[in-house]
Amino acid sequence: MKILFEKEVHRMSAKNELLKMIDERYHKFSKGQKKLADFIREDYDKAAFLTAAKMGGEVGVSESTVVRFATALGYDGYPEFQKALGELVRMKLNSIQRMEVTYGRISQGEILTSVLHSDIEKIKLTMEAIDHEAFEMAVDTILKAKRIYVIGIRSCSPLASFLSFYLNLICENVTAVNTNSSSEIFEQLIRVSEDDVVIGISFPRYSMRTLKALEFASNRKATVITLTDSVHSPMTLYSSCNLIARSDMASIVDSLVAPLSVINALVVALCMKKQKEVITTLETLEQIWDEYQVYSKDELNMVDDRVELSGNEKE
Repeated sequence: MKILFEKEVHRMSAKNELLKMIDERYHKFSKGQKKLADFIREDYDKAAFLTAAKMGGEVGVSESTVVRFATALGYDGYPEFQKALGELVRMKLNSIQRMEVTYGRISQGEILTSVLHSDIEKIKLTMEAIDHEAFEMAVDTILKAKRIYVIGIRSCSPLASFLSFYLNLICENVTAVNTNSSSEIFEQLIRVSEDDVVIGISFPRYSMRTLKALEFASNRKATVITLTDSVHSPMTLYSSCNLIARSDMASIVDSLVAPLSVINALVVALCMKKQKEVITTLETLEQIWDEYQVYSKDELNMVDDRVELSGNEKE
């Protein structure tokens, strides 16, 4: 397993030619080109999603400066340079490689303890770093929105589903965006407007479909809130409010514990702001559940004296 990992590290370093070229030619760059070089070295996962014009805007240089920077590195033009940036992003450990790393550092008997400690650490780091003003802004924005859209794809889908479920109990006009295809996403967002909020949830490897949906919403003046792993995430390109939660884990799965904790806090904060409405909604739901026996067949009543703890029914 160690040999496999060493081979993968070698492969990754071989693909790292772009950063190597930037380092070698840095002293020859103009002031504007050095700004671009610094930006790419620090945030290449974000840079890979940017057009030449948008990258220039991020750094504070012209679009033509970005194009000249690409040619100075030996590329035929910006599209070829952007493709190289994409390779840098794809160079990040994929699922199989992350499994190899995990197997190399954790024994079978340590898995449970190691994963639980890792999740605890993710929550601690999130709690220390999260922007409380951004959190309060997210709460206020959601409460004022006419319509609320929630989008999360692949491993982020459970987070989006969980958030949508509870938002539907608190607010009106909540849509959990179906993400089976890009066309479906845009069809569901077709009426999004400046009175609405779109909540996008995405963690590495970032979803291009989610990013495009947020761009679509932003272009239509909707307020965009993101739940992601870093302020450098490409998801922040179109958002006005970013909730940052740690999710990295050297394993086949990403840890969604910290993001889910942030969602829990968001739901509780919204409930506190709308206590009367939430209580009324829950009382109505309890009546409906009783009337239609929603839980009668699958909810165990522990005080029912006809059922013993041993599982034997009384005669």
